[in-house]
Amino acid sequence: MVVTAKQLRIEPGRIISQVDNGQEITITYRGKPCAKIVPISGRNTGAEEQENQLFGIWKDRQDIKNVDLFVRNLRRGRKFAD
Repeated sequence: MVVTAKQLRIEPGRIISQVDNGQEITITYRGKPCAKIVPISGRNTGAEEQENQLFGIWKDRQDIKNVDLFVRNLRRGRKFAD
């Protein structure tokens, strides 16, 4: 299915329900394809966590002992860094 960026803005619920039913959506902007919305495979099987590539992104980093503290310090910015 092909929809325009304007259609996506006006009818997001209808488009998302189409994706939920397994259909791939191509978004066009000014007549040219610019994005694709695809359904997540295995969404109902409970394998979503395994497929998420960002899950555990810092698990192999030896220099980060406490990820929560590391992220908190990143969010504080340079001015307040320890």
